[in-house]
Amino acid sequence: MKVSFPLVFILSCLLCSASQADQNSTPGQQSYKTETLIESLNSPWSLAFLPNGDYLITELNGELLRVTHGASPRKIKIAGVPDIYVAAQGGLFDVLLDRNFEDNQRIYLSYAHGKKSANATRLISAELMNDELSNIKVLFTASPWKSTPQHYGGRIVQLGDGTLLLTVGDGFDYREQAQKLDSHLGKIVRVDESGNAPSNNPWVSDKDALPEIWSIGHRNEQALLVTPSGVVYENEHGPRGGDEINIIQPGNNYGWPVITQGIDYNGASITPYTEYEGMLQPLVDWTPSIAPSAMVFYQGDMFTEWQGDLLVVSLAEKSVRRIDLDDGKVVKDERIFPQLDTRMRDIRIDRQGAIYILTDGADGKLLRLSRNQE
Repeated sequence: MKVSFPLVFILSCLLCSASQADQNSTPGQQSYKTETLIESLNSPWSLAFLPNGDYLITELNGELLRVTHGASPRKIKIAGVPDIYVAAQGGLFDVLLDRNFEDNQRIYLSYAHGKKSANATRLISAELMNDELSNIKVLFTASPWKSTPQHYGGRIVQLGDGTLLLTVGDGFDYREQAQKLDSHLGKIVRVDESGNAPSNNPWVSDKDALPEIWSIGHRNEQALLVTPSGVVYENEHGPRGGDEINIIQPGNNYGWPVITQGIDYNGASITPYTEYEGMLQPLVDWTPSIAPSAMVFYQGDMFTEWQGDLLVVSLAEKSVRRIDLDDGKVVKDERIFPQLDTRMRDIRIDRQGAIYILTDGADGKLLRLSRNQE
């Protein structure tokens, strides 16, 4: 049947209008839509999904929020959050639900603890009941104290055996301590659900080492995850260059500040070495820096072509990057969702495979990216 020009034109305009309203596309990728679920968040840092569909969101200023899902979300302030040291990069960091949350209501929080002259990264557990924290237990506080409000790390992940990994940054002015076993600075630490160092930690039998240390030689770790098969990935900020993704194994040395591709902020060389015996090379290096923040291992039925890849959000580059992995090796590093030209702090995947992103800053947002159904 022959269709007249006016009808074709009208149909074309209607389709064009619908497309512009709710969908975007990335080269080589099917169309998807971006929804803004929540606005006016104050420097959001971390997101967790509650079983009923609500969200837990931490804000750097020390607020823990439960945000209801639905057409008209409400922000509910969780009571009982401990005192937080809020300054520069210091504040409330990660939130993680215990693997048995539906039975025990336990969550984990990391935050900056102390004061200007003496502060540290701290990890606690608590029970979340009726929008209030109770039965708070301090599981870990980094040692030694530091007097800088930078480089806390603060990402948490729970391993299959229930133990917890926590990133602890180098404190900015204390970078040499990243190589010292009597300091938690510049380390990833591992504790059990009671805060004790497990007996199989790599340096637990060394009387000159802190027993919680799991890996050393880190700068400012911004992401930490464990895959279903048990592989642990981490990313961290370098100085000017030298941002990294690493595969973390207990007892390994990841080099900072002895090896790095970066240089100091004043342009001076930090080290003459980019390789050194006994120190591991990163899986990915970004020089110049992109300032990576959170990272997820994609699993889901929505963006199936990305199954098993790493998705990384960044601050300085204002990007989402996909690290295409094949048998654990990087075959491609590409920027996706290029229209999201904003600083991004966290990224998560829901059970349907949709991608959630927290944007950074005083007017932060929670975005949901999903594939259009055809």
